[in-house]
Amino acid sequence: MKTLGGLIAGLLFGIGLALAGMTDPSVVLGFLDVAGAWNPALLAVMALAVPVTFIGYRLVRGMKAPLFETSFASLTAAGIDARLVGGAALFGIGWGLSGYCPGPAIASITSGHVGVYVFLIAVAAGSAATRRLDAATRVRMADA
Repeated sequence: MKTLGGLIAGLLFGIGLALAGMTDPSVVLGFLDVAGAWNPALLAVMALAVPVTFIGYRLVRGMKAPLFETSFASLTAAGIDARLVGGAALFGIGWGLSGYCPGPAIASITSGHVGVYVFLIAVAAGSAATRRLDAATRVRMADA
């Protein structure tokens, strides 16, 4: 059931992105071009997402556990650190250069645009590099 729930949520998210035009990188890049031909479509999507998220959090707030898990996951990181700032900066640079973030890129896989595949390969390489760097850092910290 957990896998089916994830599949349904992912499909709804992807369909929403496609219907809103967020799978078209020119829409995202148009939003970022505030000095040129600014396109407010992304702002509208974000504005509509806020009340949906608000309602979702209100519904979940009273639950003891998610529907298909025994407990909610807890965050272990606290505060703002170099890793968070660096990751956010790298995400923003990639988003600004390509017009894609991971969700819309995955929803755009069937578009046939080469840029989608280049972006997803870069995301996979970045994720692998981060895992290796984290593992190497943990080893060095354990040896110290």
